Amino acid sequence: MMVLHRSSCTCDDVDGGSVPAAIAAVESRVGAALVAAVQTILKANGRVVVTGIGKSGHVGRKIAATLASTGTPAFFVHPAEASHGDMGMITAGDVVVALSNSGETDEILTLLPLIKRLGAPLIALTGNPDSTLAAAADVHLDVSVPQEACPLGLAPTSSTTATLAMGDALAVALLDARGFGAEDFARSHPGGALGRRLLTHVRDVMRPTAEVPKVSHGASLPEALLAMTRGGMGMVAVLDDAQRLLGIFTDGDLRRAMEKLGDLRTTPVGGLATRNPRAIGPDRLAVEAVEMMERHKINQLLVMDEAGNLCGALDMHDLFRAKVV
Repeated sequence: MMVLHRSSCTCDDVDGGSVPAAIAAVESRVGAALVAAVQTILKANGRVVVTGIGKSGHVGRKIAATLASTGTPAFFVHPAEASHGDMGMITAGDVVVALSNSGETDEILTLLPLIKRLGAPLIALTGNPDSTLAAAADVHLDVSVPQEACPLGLAPTSSTTATLAMGDALAVALLDARGFGAEDFARSHPGGALGRRLLTHVRDVMRPTAEVPKVSHGASLPEALLAMTRGGMGMVAVLDDAQRLLGIFTDGDLRRAMEKLGDLRTTPVGGLATRNPRAIGPDRLAVEAVEMMERHKINQLLVMDEAGNLCGALDMHDLFRAKVV
């Protein structure tokens, strides 16, 4: 860690009594109290209301956001605003999570009688187990640290890290208890790359059967090339007499055939097509199609239903447009 040259502290001072020690201290306290906090939240009918002021408030906003994105509805209420009307945002079915390193923050202590009157369970994260807030809480999570990383020992540094770590531990424990999975996470992040990768299925990006270029297995090569050009996918599906998929003919197949056979003008495309081509189901994730195409070094992929019927096709450009690549 870089230490400013004008500071009187050293790297050893920072490492010995600060952030790493704070994380280790929190890890050693992940036990019965955290389990009680998880159970309290799971039993509640409402949401988690996080509150704190100053640096604890900034950490509280992050904890609320992490809870909300991992399956536990949560929001942040500023304690000073709560004293001037925002207390109405908290209901009896909610759980209040209050953050205060000292455990004696006036703005939060002012709210305690109101929270108790509502009957909302109170979980406190403090650095002082003997504080007023810790004593009033239904569950107290100890986030005390031996000293701050700040060379003056004043600015909230190690203490905020410890509080954030405990908040993350709470969120992850709740996530696990709820069986919250990757698809649930994606639904909380629909606008991001992760959401697109986990929520976009092949059926969402494929071209339907009517738009897939197709020819009969007896079609001539010029006919196949014309259909391929019109389709704009660099491929054409080759069908048998019963209109079932026989194979696929791509521009790569054309180059390979020309190298081996020379003049192909009278050769039926069915004799040049790749039989039993790679295919994917419409309900598979689009990102699986990307993986399959990259693994097999192909640019087009047919989409087949469970009965083996052609129901669409896609190429790498379709996946790029869907932003799953």
